[in-house]
Amino acid sequence: MDGEATGVGVRPDVLLGQGALADVAEWVLRPAVVEDVEVIADLRAEVMRPDLERLGRYDEHRVRQRFRDSFSAEYTSIIVVDHELAGCITIRPAEDRLWLEHFYLAPQLQGRGLGSAVLRRSLQQADAEGETVALNVLQGSDARRLYERHGFVLESEDPIDVFMIRPPSTPAHA
Repeated sequence: MDGEATGVGVRPDVLLGQGALADVAEWVLRPAVVEDVEVIADLRAEVMRPDLERLGRYDEHRVRQRFRDSFSAEYTSIIVVDHELAGCITIRPAEDRLWLEHFYLAPQLQGRGLGSAVLRRSLQQADAEGETVALNVLQGSDARRLYERHGFVLESEDPIDVFMIRPPSTPAHA
């Protein structure tokens, strides 16, 4: 069961659809450890730089420090592809929902279905637990389309952030 939940032992072309990630042998999620913090902070800076620069908010130190200040190994999973850290995702409990945050994927792996596969698995678990999932994404970010494809809708927005929410999906009853 663990293998199915994380993608271990699952052929990515079967999991993601015909032709997707054909050159990625396998992906898994592993629990984060404190020692992951700096490599993830660097990945965050790389991934978020174009959007933050577009918004006039990129600061090389701040982008990393904000991650360090909010990192929680307890709720973070590391995305591993071919035995290498490829990204991360954090899903932490909040008052009446789960917060999806720190979902970063190495740029060379973006747009190939891996982010959708990881998100799909995370949302399946939230659905099984009957949990609403919320997130925020930067205004104008391409990531917003990914979240919309997975059922997230606008909750509110400001000049910098778009706050989105996804109620749990329920199985159709016959």
